[in-house]
Amino acid sequence: MPGYTYLDHAATTPMHPESVAAMMPYLSEQFANPSGSHRFAREARKAIDDARELMAEVVGCRPGEVVFTSGGTEADNTAIRGTLARRGGRAVCPAAEHHAVLECVHRAGGIVVPTTVTGAADLDALAGALEQSTDVSVVSVMTVNNEVGTINDIAGVARVVRRHAPQAVLHTDAVQAACWLDLRTITPHVDFLALSAHKFGGPKGVGALVVRDGSDFEPALIGGGQERERRSGTHNVAGIVAMAAALHLTDVRRPHELTRLAALRDQLVDRVVAALPGVHETVPRAHKVAGSAHLCIDGIENEALLYLLDESGVCASAASACAAGAMEPSHVLAAMGVTRERAQGAVRLTLGATTTAADVDRGVEVLVQAVHQLRRSAPRQAS
Repeated sequence: MPGYTYLDHAATTPMHPESVAAMMPYLSEQFANPSGSHRFAREARKAIDDARELMAEVVGCRPGEVVFTSGGTEADNTAIRGTLARRGGRAVCPAAEHHAVLECVHRAGGIVVPTTVTGAADLDALAGALEQSTDVSVVSVMTVNNEVGTINDIAGVARVVRRHAPQAVLHTDAVQAACWLDLRTITPHVDFLALSAHKFGGPKGVGALVVRDGSDFEPALIGGGQERERRSGTHNVAGIVAMAAALHLTDVRRPHELTRLAALRDQLVDRVVAALPGVHETVPRAHKVAGSAHLCIDGIENEALLYLLDESGVCASAASACAAGAMEPSHVLAAMGVTRERAQGAVRLTLGATTTAADVDRGVEVLVQAVHQLRRSAPRQAS
């Protein structure tokens, strides 16, 4: 986006040029339906098979365990609602989960457990809930929080689930994890793992659900028989090929990018904190991913801050939303125990593959100016 400084990579990422190039043939001359029987259909089917194998290598599973979906929301819904439909019982998740998980648990009458002050799953609370409920069939804990960047200890979660609810399956929403963590270290601990391509340089509208062998669920979509009867519907060949290319590139480049982006993130936060009083880093850096800078800034409302940032060409997001005319803290910050007053000044700045030192310089400059402007005008607004 020429003229803009993009610091909202947790919302979506720009596509890798290599990912765009990988999908283009399947948007033009290689348009065949992979479910067909002729040569061109077989070529499309081979492209899907190759993509599945590439993703399986990066994720750390067998190719047959990769089920292609329309994105992370479908993958989350399929794992949780599909398990409940097939096995009955109850679902459990922490309070800071993405709404794609929380809504599934709420609507099924499931159990929502507390988080720690960093937004991580409270393992003691999870153990207590599992001990008290003998009918839990699925537990869902995200790998990385989409709002504040907190990393959950999925191995620790798995130990709790296996000890206190051995009959339950474990699902993780890993949508925010691929850029920051080696998925091969996560997959062995879970039964279901959800991914979304547009979070790691792939296109929107395509994702995957890793279903470990032996994990049974009721499909969300039926009628076509694709994905071994686990997800019906004509394959999005272009999207699948592009997703696999993006995931492979992300995996290869991750070690270098972690170092580079952690340094840029630290510069951004340190400079904002040095320039402005009353700035609070929501989660300690040791507990979150390298590209996440989540701040709560005293004396402002984030809706006004985001407007000023946007007017100056800086793309960021907030951690609270305006509901019925009143600023309400996000459910993530509320779960962490952040006060309503502090949450009203929350802003999320997230870095990614295209972020440069110049982006950080511009982001800091505009953010500091905007906060000064809002603080100067606050007394007049209150009078």
